[in-house]
Amino acid sequence: MSSEDELVKLLKDQIKIEKNIVDSVKKGVVGIENPAVKGVLKGISLDSLKHAEMYSSAINLLTSVPQALTEGNLDKQRELVEKHIRIEAEIMEKLNVAIPSIQNEKVKLLLNAILSDEKRHHALLKKVLEILVRGETITDKEWWDVLWENVPFHGAPGG
Repeated sequence: MSSEDELVKLLKDQIKIEKNIVDSVKKGVVGIENPAVKGVLKGISLDSLKHAEMYSSAINLLTSVPQALTEGNLDKQRELVEKHIRIEAEIMEKLNVAIPSIQNEKVKLLLNAILSDEKRHHALLKKVLEILVRGETITDKEWWDVLWENVPFHGAPGG
């Protein structure tokens, strides 16, 4: 078995674990009255759903040939990612201003956890924009370059 096959198996196993976490939390929070504990556990469950999706995406990247994006698809994805980068920045700014003045340590703990998540989201979105989106994009110019690169006279009349 190749190391890539082992990695795919590991990722599939992790998906099962993440789904088990989601099921466990869903069952476990039923009787919990404390909104902070319930909220944190539900947040962890949502992270587990996200992790399962990301593991699945990683498996896809390892086992299939990605299709190049058209410029239109790239523009749409870039706009969406850039929009969310801006939103994350606004949230971080608001939380950075609010947190120092909060006296309630429980609320401060929750907001700091959210701020930490937002920082990670922000950094991840920037990487997505930089690596994933651009890495799978072929612009119209690049398509034409590929098409005409080995054609004598590049479409000009034969002389």
